[in-house]
Order: sequence, then structure tokens, then C-alpha cells
Amino acid sequence: MHDDRRITEVRLQRFVRERLTPAIYSRTMPLALSSWDAPDEPVPALEAMRQEFQPQEHGAAWGKPWGTKWLHLQGEVPESWGAEPDTTLEVVVDLGFTIEAPGFQCEGIAWRPDGTIIKAISPRNQYIPVKLLGGGMAVDFYVEAAANPDMAQGWTFAATPLGDKSTAGDAPQYRLGTIAIAELNQTVWDLQQDVWTLAGLMEQLPVELPRRHEILRSLERMMDVMDPDDVAGTAAAGREALAEVLSRPAYASAHQLVATGHAHIDSAWLWPVRETIRKCARTFSNVVSLMDENPGFIFSCSSAQQFAWIKEFYPELFSRIREKVRAGQFVPVGGMWVESDTNMPGGEAMARQFVEGKGFFLSEFGVECREAWLPDSFGYSAALPQIVKAAGSRWFLTQKISWNQTNRMPHHTFNWEGIDGTRLFTHFPPVDTYNSDLSARDLAHAERNYRDHGRGSVSLVPFGYGDGGGGPTREMLAAAARAADLEGSPKVRIGSPESFFRQAEEDYRALPVWVGEMYLELHRGTYTSQARTKKGNRRSEHLLREAELWCTTAAVRCGEAYHYPAAELKRLWQLVLLQQFHDILPGSAIAWVHQDAERNYQAIETALEAIIGQAAAALLGPGDRQFLLNAAPHARNGVPALAAGKPGEPAEPASGTASGGGYILDNGIIRAVLDADGLLTSLRDHATGREAIAPGQRGNLLELHRDTPNEWDAWDIDEFYRRNVTPLDRAQAVRLECEGGSAVVVVERLAGTSPLTQRITLAPGSPSLHITTSVDWQEREKLLKLGFPLDVRADRSAAETQFGHVFRPTHTNTSWEAAKFEICAHRWIHVGEPGYGVAVSNASTYGHDVARSIRDSDGGTTTTVRLSLLRAPKFPDPEADRGRHELAVTIRPGADIMDAVQEGYRTNLAPRLVRGGSPVEALFSVSSPAVVVEAVKLAEDGSGDVVVRLYESLGQRSTARVSAHFPVRGVLATDLLERPVEAPGVAATETGAELNLRPFQLVTLRFARG
Repeated sequence: MHDDRRITEVRLQRFVRERLTPAIYSRTMPLALSSWDAPDEPVPALEAMRQEFQPQEHGAAWGKPWGTKWLHLQGEVPESWGAEPDTTLEVVVDLGFTIEAPGFQCEGIAWRPDGTIIKAISPRNQYIPVKLLGGGMAVDFYVEAAANPDMAQGWTFAATPLGDKSTAGDAPQYRLGTIAIAELNQTVWDLQQDVWTLAGLMEQLPVELPRRHEILRSLERMMDVMDPDDVAGTAAAGREALAEVLSRPAYASAHQLVATGHAHIDSAWLWPVRETIRKCARTFSNVVSLMDENPGFIFSCSSAQQFAWIKEFYPELFSRIREKVRAGQFVPVGGMWVESDTNMPGGEAMARQFVEGKGFFLSEFGVECREAWLPDSFGYSAALPQIVKAAGSRWFLTQKISWNQTNRMPHHTFNWEGIDGTRLFTHFPPVDTYNSDLSARDLAHAERNYRDHGRGSVSLVPFGYGDGGGGPTREMLAAAARAADLEGSPKVRIGSPESFFRQAEEDYRALPVWVGEMYLELHRGTYTSQARTKKGNRRSEHLLREAELWCTTAAVRCGEAYHYPAAELKRLWQLVLLQQFHDILPGSAIAWVHQDAERNYQAIETALEAIIGQAAAALLGPGDRQFLLNAAPHARNGVPALAAGKPGEPAEPASGTASGGGYILDNGIIRAVLDADGLLTSLRDHATGREAIAPGQRGNLLELHRDTPNEWDAWDIDEFYRRNVTPLDRAQAVRLECEGGSAVVVVERLAGTSPLTQRITLAPGSPSLHITTSVDWQEREKLLKLGFPLDVRADRSAAETQFGHVFRPTHTNTSWEAAKFEICAHRWIHVGEPGYGVAVSNASTYGHDVARSIRDSDGGTTTTVRLSLLRAPKFPDPEADRGRHELAVTIRPGADIMDAVQEGYRTNLAPRLVRGGSPVEALFSVSSPAVVVEAVKLAEDGSGDVVVRLYESLGQRSTARVSAHFPVRGVLATDLLERPVEAPGVAATETGAELNLRPFQLVTLRFARG
């Protein structure tokens, strides 16, 4: 036979484009339009409907960036329309959509005149069934149209002013398209879905396979039997021609796909939080509308914050969602407040994501999520398995690791082992997207890509338009139905994530194991971009620690004289958790988002300082004695951990002297030498006398790199940045100062065109050198790093993560190590060799790199630790990071891991000196410094019980006694939600607990007050 495949395929494409698709709506009639433009921010629906609407022209330009236009649609359905049994009546609303990038352009939501939501309107979901309008043959409803600008711009990553309302301008972004009553032919629509499924499957099958040719000839017969001039009249015959090929069952060995409806809605990204709230309403209204028509449809929805927004702003819609949750169709997943970043949030914040998320789902729906659900976060901390399990969950899902630039994950279903040894059943969907449309291409890719064939046979497919929302469509449900059991395709069933995980556990018992972090080999710049947002996060986390500690102490010590501000602390925690969303804290959102974040952090700080002040006043009582409130887990300046006491006598002042054109700083504990340019030529601790700075090299070296990633500007640092560097080794001015017993060297220099001042301080009694870098940052596409070349042969670095630290090799033996050229650390990073090490701590910096080299001069090893201080990406915020910054770093020679842990708290918890009448005993003491108290709070249930969270910090087996210094009538080990659990190594006593902990073990104890 002659090969005419291509001729038939082209014929099919044109038939669909010119005949089939236009025939879906057999006739249309425009509606009468009037409109009102909201002058600024969106207003509630009933308020908008009360405004004076003006006649609106069809096809007119509309929509200044971020503006809202309300359309009033009115008309009558012609009497004969919808009379045929295979026709239904709809209103089609085209707001000026383009077919590409749903969720990244204008959107709308339809409202009845009584203020109830009908459903949303989006680029690939433009219809509203007339039967939902409630007016019989009369059409009368409103559309709230949002002129969200296309920030994606085809993913060219070009700088744009549209992300800041003050610079976005007021030029119309869109032009109205068809807005009309339409008569849908159901048979034609069904035929279109048949053709889409079969043509897509045909394209995925090998040419050598007979099945491909059977499908082709069936499609050919379908076109032959249909009349192109009467598609509606012959569509039934066309469907009959395809019936046999659609009825062929799947191969017995076909891969199984559990498809779950999904709409990954970024809680802020290329749109502000206020628009996310509307995106949630639009998407969720679509979903419940689909559920009404399709009882078997299941939709998985994460992020308790998004449910909370709907409850607050759209209560009628929330009631409908609650009904669907009860029906098992609308399934809360993930158990987190938001889909957060997992690299940078502190340990307690990561725990609170689950406390707040699971708590909301339990209280509102009686549902407990058993899976953690983070499809789009930028890498996954090695501490996460223990945190997820401690929250009472058992499974984990991600997709983002498919974005790796260098290495491919070896498994799709596996056990993930965390830093403490906890293992977590993990799935990484081989479909490689969380926004599948259930096309044959996606289904075939999932089957081909699955790396565990022969051992496992099932994977998950989240389907629905996401990022900017939209969710599943009726076309996707039609595709799922046709692919349920279809020869040549994987088998598809719609189900919940829980049903998938239970099936996968049964299907694949001997799981492989992945140990340690799941590092994303991409988006490494997110550890650094938008430094003010990151500083606000770090400061808020530590203020919350202080506030809860002192409020709890006041509640116990002062009794009824003090009211614990539980509701306000919860509100502030939830606001902090929102800012940890994986496009806010990482710095990858538009200017508007980060301006909001900075305002939020300022409000959080103001509120928490007031709360701390009130608790301190209640605790200390009236008086004029000075007390140190030590919220750190270690004693400071003579005050025990977690107590308020009189500070110890000040240490001897540090000395600062000019010498040989440079400066020597010494406080009897460490000695630092700086040259005439303010660079660190020597750093020794007196205890060992060992030099920390590598021979012939200089620390405190700022370096300015060209930073022009190939794409994803705010997200990425590409490895080639290293090849273009300017060392900032010349000072404009250097001077020595004395300040309160501290010796200070002040250095002024330029970073490009940005003036920069460093204050290098050695405080009395301090084991570390403190460096504050203040800069008026005016660079563009530059990366500023601060480095310390250390005379240490370190084969690995230790970087703090949640409830512990993670080791990473300093060599690049394999591509896996080479890909980690930029890494994340929390408050400290440590490099060492047996018997000696150096700790570098920071107050707000997360991005680091650690490299090693061998010196020709003496054969020794130089291990260089560098911190990434600032970036200046141009997309999506062209003004990112410009302006004033202050960044604090310390370097501590002769430090072990315990010293590093303490240094991290010293740098991030500044001494809080308060005047009052009497000292305050700590609520708890811990006998071993290896076991760190991370949080002290009152129980979530309002019982007045005291909860303390601790972890083993050194990565070794540690024993400790936890003692309560208040009347106790019972002690329980609990999970993160403060429910009793069996905790290995924890034995309750009458007044505390005896702990025998494995490395990095996390423990939560609940003390019932006597």
C-alpha cells in the first residue's frame, strides 16, 4: 500500500479546524451589554451591582492593567432554541482571550443578580450553562472581568513595568470578543472529544504498530461518512465510525494512571495576593459546577490559606465546597497552610505549616490529610520526612524535580530518608507536570517516562490548568472517560491522592531509597533574590519564638493576671506562613507581591514587639532594674536559657590598634588582623592558637559577579557566573573606632556604582568576629558575594536546616555534586577537619557556596566559604533589591558544630534588655546543650497545657533530662498537632522527661499544668 498517512493527517487537522469545531455551536445571538469600571481595587459583587452601568460596545478595548470591569449581560433566549434533545443552551463570553497561557491573562467570574456565584470564565472555559442562571429563557447576570496583564510575555523574561501597579500604566490590555447566547450541539461536541483522544493517541504510537493505522483509517472513515456542509446532521454517523476503535480495551500490562483534578494556584506570583483570592473563587466555582454535572469527578486542593480566603470573602461558595468535601469529591490535600518553600523556612515555621494547615482542615471539614503535597517548590529539605511524619502524615508528592538541569532522579516511587533516618513514601509523577490536560501526549509520556516498570505499575496524574488557576474542564473529564480502558493508552481512572497512595503501597512494596535532600538543580538564585523579604522572614520567625516563649511564661507565672494572646499569635503565624509561599520567600514574584510582603513584615514586627513588651512587663513587674530576656536555648551573659535575669558583669573591652598600615583587634578570645583595605589577613582563637585564614589569602572579600542567567532571572544563578568576577579589594576609606567596649574597623568601598560600608566588630567576650555590610544597592544583573578562604581541609560542609543540619561534599566527583554549586543554609554553615573547624553565621542570608582547592605553596587545602548577599535580576521585578540593605555575618574560628548552633542563635536573637522589678525563672531546663529547645507555647486547644518542642542538634545520639519548673500533673509525647504518640527514646517523669535521642530526632512534649 502507498503511504498516505500524512495526507490523511493533514486532512483531519483541517476538518477539525474548519468544520468540526465551528459546528459545536450551531447558532449564536449577541447579548445586550452595559458596564461599570471599578475605579481602583476590586469591590464586593453586590456593591458593584448597585453602581450606574453604561452601555458597552461589543468588541471594544478594555482593561487597564490590574483593573476590574463589571459587565451586565441581558437578553432573551429565542423560543425555538434548545428544543432538540441533543442541544443545550449556553452563554459564551470571550473577554479577549488568547488560547495560550490560561491563568496568565484576563479572567472573569459570573454572578447572579442576588450576589451568588455561577462559575468562572477563562480562556479555555468560556461557557455558562443557561440553566444555571435561574431565569428561565431570560438571561440576566453579571461578569466581574479582571484585566490581569500578561506578565509571562511568552516567557521571554524581558523586563516589564506591569508588575507594579504604580508603573503599569492605564493602556487597555484586551478587546472584548464574542459575548452571546449559543446553542451547543452535544453530539458534535462528543465527536470532537472522540477525535481529540484518538488523534492524540495515534500521534503517540509507533508507526510500526498496527493500532496506529487502525485509528488513522477509522478517522478517515469518519470524515468520509460526514457531510462537511452538515456536520451537525452527520455527527452521529461520524461517532459510529469511531465506536469500534474507541471500544478496544487496553493491554493487560498497560500502565495505570490515577488522575486527580487539580489547579495549582500560586498564592502570589505574577499577580498579588488580592488577585489570588479571586483566582481561587473562579477556579473553585468552576470545580463545584463540574461536580454537579459529574458525580465521579474528584478534585484535590491544597493550601488551607486558600480555603480560609474563600470562607472569609465568598461564604456561599465555601458552603458549596463543604458539601462537596462531605461527598468525597472536593478533597483537601497536603495539610499545609500554603505550598511553602522548604529550603528557607525555619524548623518551627515548617512545623507550623502543618499545624495550621491540618488544624484548619480538621476543624472545618473533619478531614485529616495524610499526604504532604508540594508539586512546585524549589527543592526539598532533608529534614522534611521527619516533619511530615511528625505531623501525622505518611506520604509525600512532588513534581518539580523533573526540572533538574543536570541529573535525572532514578525513581518515581521510593522511600525518602531524612536526616534523622525517618523514611517517607514518596511519589514523583512521571507525567512531569501538575497541569496535565489528560492529552494522549501527557498520558503516553507518563507511561514511557516511569522509571519503576516491572516493580511498580501505577502513577498519579494531577490534571487541570494551574499556576494561575482555572482547574479541570469538561473536555478533560471527557478525555479521562475515553482513556479509561483504551488500547494503546495507559488505563486512566479518576481518584483521590489517598486512593493512589494506598494502591501504590500495595503495588510496590520493596521500595528503593533516596537519602538526603532532594536538591533542585535549578532556581538556585531563589536563596538570594529579594533580600528584604528574606530578612523579614528571618526576623519574624525569631520574634515569634520570643513572643510565644514570654507569653507562655507569663501565662504560667502570672496566672489569671495575664491573658495569653492565642488568637493574635495564630493570626501572626498564619501571616508569616503565607509569606513563606514558594514564590514569595524565594523572591520570584512581581514587585507588588514583595512590597506587600515588606509591609506585612513591618506590621508583624510592630505587633510582636508590643506582645513581647506586654508579656515582659507582666513577668518582671514594676521596677528600674535591668534584665536580660534570654530567649535563646543556651545561657547568655550569665542568664540561663529561656529565663530573664540580671546580665553578668561585662567582659574586658576589646582592643583595637593600628599596626603596619592595618589593624589588630583582640578581646582575649580571638584575634583578627585586617590590612589597609579592610580585608581579613589573620583570624586566630587563643584557645588553639591556630590560624583560620589560608596562607597568602584574605577573608571578608566582597566579589561582584556578572549575573545573567539563560532564563528565569529571579530564580536562577547559572554556573557560568563564576567566570566573570570583580574582587572589591580596594577600600575608599578605613578607620578604627571604639564603641561600648567593642573594637570596630569601618571600611568604605564601592560595589560597582553602589556605595558600601562595612563595620567589622569584635565585642568584649565574643568568640566571633561580627561583620555588618550596609549598601545602597544600585546594580543590575549583578551578584554580590562575601568570601572567607579558610585553612581547613574539609571534605564536606555542614549547613543548618530545619531541626538539624545537612552535610554536602565540597568536591565535585560526580555530576550530582557539581550541580550543587550554590546551596542553602539557615543561620550557619560549618567547615572543619578532625579537631578544628570554622563557623560562619548570618542574620538573613540563605545562599552560599563552598569550594576547595590545593595550594601549590605548601600542599595544604583551602576551603572557601562564600555567602550570596545580593542579586539584581530584571524579571519579574525589574527593580528587585535596589535600595538600602544591611546584612550581618559572623565568623567564629576554632568552632565545632555545637558552637555553630549557638552562634546561629547569637546572631539572630539580639540581647533583649528590659527594665523591671524581679527576675523570672525559666519554665524548662535541659541538661544537655546538644538538645535544643525550638519552641515553648501554650497548647492549641486552649487547655492551658504547655508545649515544648526540642531536637537533637549535633547529629549524634544524645541523652538529656527535660525538667519543668512549674507544677505539672502529667507529661506526654505528642505529634506536631499535640496529640499523644509513642515517641522512641522519650520517658516521661513526674516533672519532665528523660530523653535518649537518635541524631536530629524531633520531640514534642506536652505538660499538663498542676
